[in-house]
This record gives sequence, structure tokens and C-alpha cells, in this order.
Amino acid sequence: MFDSSVRTLVVVGAQWGDEGKGKLVDVLAEQADWVVRYQGGANAGHTVYVGEQKTVLHQVPSGILHPGVRCAIGNGVVLDPAQLFVEIEKLVAQGVDVVGRLYVSDRAHLVMPYHKQVDGASSASKAIGTTGRGIGPCYVDKVARRGVRVLDLRNPARLRTLVEAGVGHANEQLVASGSALRASVDETMAFLSDVAPRLLPLAEDVGLALSNAVKARAALLLEGAQGSLLDVDHGTYPFVTSSNTTVGGAATGAGVPPTALHAALGVVKAYTTRVGNGPMPTELGDALGEEIRRIGNEFGATTGRPRRCGWFDGVVARYAARVNGLTALAVTKLDVLDTLPELKLCTGYLVDGELLREFPGDLDLLERAVPQYDVLPGWRRSTADARRWDDLPGEAKRYLYRLEELSGTPIRYVSVGTRRDQIIDVKA
Repeated sequence: MFDSSVRTLVVVGAQWGDEGKGKLVDVLAEQADWVVRYQGGANAGHTVYVGEQKTVLHQVPSGILHPGVRCAIGNGVVLDPAQLFVEIEKLVAQGVDVVGRLYVSDRAHLVMPYHKQVDGASSASKAIGTTGRGIGPCYVDKVARRGVRVLDLRNPARLRTLVEAGVGHANEQLVASGSALRASVDETMAFLSDVAPRLLPLAEDVGLALSNAVKARAALLLEGAQGSLLDVDHGTYPFVTSSNTTVGGAATGAGVPPTALHAALGVVKAYTTRVGNGPMPTELGDALGEEIRRIGNEFGATTGRPRRCGWFDGVVARYAARVNGLTALAVTKLDVLDTLPELKLCTGYLVDGELLREFPGDLDLLERAVPQYDVLPGWRRSTADARRWDDLPGEAKRYLYRLEELSGTPIRYVSVGTRRDQIIDVKA
């Protein structure tokens, strides 16, 4: 998708996450000079298959699997350093060259051990269905101005002051939750003393590096985590993540100006999934939902939790296209639907006798929404070997055309399997 007019491309999830962004970033990274994660943390999991080799990345950008591509973790990410080093070690063991290619924003906030303690003890986190990895509490401390940034590791006196404030607040939260756990300033400082010598050599002013790359007309691929419907402002609040997962978060989370964002590729599954609690109008709570979960291996890459499965929701896709300004769509997991005799596409919601075509912000309305469907025939044959648009069965094309109409966004890519080569570029 890179050309003379598109030098910076944002890849964003256009459902509730788990859409297959990692594969699309991996495919597109071959054309990129930089790949950047701009928000979220180790609660995200991007799975990439190269041949039979499966790699799950939580914080390192998916572009790391392409030699020569520079990868950056932006200031909008809340970084779990322990998890980062686990990822790096696994990549090195696979023969991936990481040295000199991975940069971490010195303005990124650190997920501390006490953030994980607070998250695990929080009844609110359990009600929402978070991953329990300390992401929310870290963002809370960031906004409350008591967060610890990577650059604070260079200043031991300031670091201890920040840790004392963070530990004090964490222990207040732990006492209030009834937990017997307590955070320790000394233990936290010892953790950071161990982290600093490995993390600081990766630390850079990523925003400056990327701005210089934009001026040099380098190709930048900005990789989002989670999905648009989990955005803290535009998602199904309060059942959302703690960051801006939409395209607007790419500029603030990477440190580049909004004018540098030239195009946005929205990734959707050919059906809908969701992990955790919250409304999902097209959810299939029956044997068919179980079958789709089994065929699609719908279990979280980070937590292993089973994903809720349902029909494709055109209202969600149209909403995501609007709030992100999507210029194209990538449809993944079309092959999961290969055996189904008929397929449904949600075109609107019936709420108290009124037909809604736009996604409501009020969760009470969403909980009462009855999805209205178009029913299309299935193709009932494998699409796994399709490499061109014309290779797809006629019924599959009809399904995709309707999906395109409902979302109001042209389809550019169709994925028909887990491997890197199992993808169709519609314009090729």
C-alpha cells in the first residue's frame, strides 16, 4: 500500500481486537522502513506465522521478523520490561536479529510490579474482564502524573521519589480491595536496578527519530493493538482498554504529527469475536458459535481465554470506518467460513421498535439491540489456496462485496489462512 502519496500507513483493528493485525503488519512490513507500536501494552498479542514457525509478539512490533526493518515502541505504549526481555530472548533463539533494530521511546511509561498486584486484586478489572497485566493501573498512574518513564531510570533520585509515590498509592488500593498483598519500595527499586542496564541502551527519542524519517520520506507502518471498539473514548465504555486504539492514537502514541498519517487500513475478521465482558450484539451463544471458535482457533494469544464468536457486524464496521477515517479494509479468516451452508451479515439493530443504522454510545441500547441480518449462501469449498481475487468462489465474492457495502470501505486484502503467503491483494 506504500506509494508516492502514502508513506505513513496506520494498521488498526476495526472490531473488538484479535482481528489479525499482526499478520497484515508482517505482510506489509516487507515494504516498510519502520514499524511502530503506538499504544497498549503486553495485554496485546499479535500472532505471525512464517512457514510453520509461529511467533507471538506482545510488545515488539511484528516487523521485527523482516531483516533490515527498524522497529520502535512508541511513547503511547505502557511497557512491561520483564515481558519485553522474554520476547527478545525468544526472537534471538529463533535466529532473529534484534540488536540495533529495536528502539524504545524514553517517554514510554513502565508497567511496575505493583501495577500487576493492583490489577489482580481489583474487582473492577475482573468485572470488565481485563488481562490482569497491570495495563490499566499503569495508565491511571500516567494520567495522575506519578508514572515512571523509561528516561527516569537515568535519574536514581527522581526515580525513587516516583516509586515511593506509586507504591504508596498501590498499597492504598490493595488495602481498599481487601488484598493481603503489599508493594515494597525497596523491592521495586531492586527490580528497576536489574532492568535499567538492559533497557536504557534501547531508549531513544522515538518521536524525533520518526519525524526525521517522515521528512526523509521513509515508509512508516504504525501498528495498533486491540481494536476500535475497545478505544477508551470511542469503544463500548466501560468495557474497553485504557488507551486510544483508534487512528487518532497513532499520532500521539508515536510522536508524529497527524498530517504525517497518509492512510489507514482497518482489519476485520470475516465474522466477529470479542474477549472479556461487554455487549456484542451478533454473538452466537450456541453450537454454531462453538464451531466457529473451534475452526478459527479462537483463543486469546495473550491469555488463552476463549473468544466469543458471532456473525459479522456491519454496524460496528461502519462505525470503525468513520472514527478512524479508514481508506481500506483487510478481511481475515475468510477460510473459517468455508464449511458453513449460509452466512449472516448484520445490517442494523432493532431497539424498542426503532431501527438503528449507527452504533450507539449508550450500552443500555446496545444490550437491547436485536441484530437485523442479510442471509447469504455459503460457498462450501476451501478458499485456502486462493491467491487472487478471481480464485475465490462466486459466493465468497458476493459475501465480501456486501461486507464492503456495509462498512462503506473498499477491501484491499483478504486473508485465507495463517501463513504469510495465504493472502490476496485485491489490486494485484
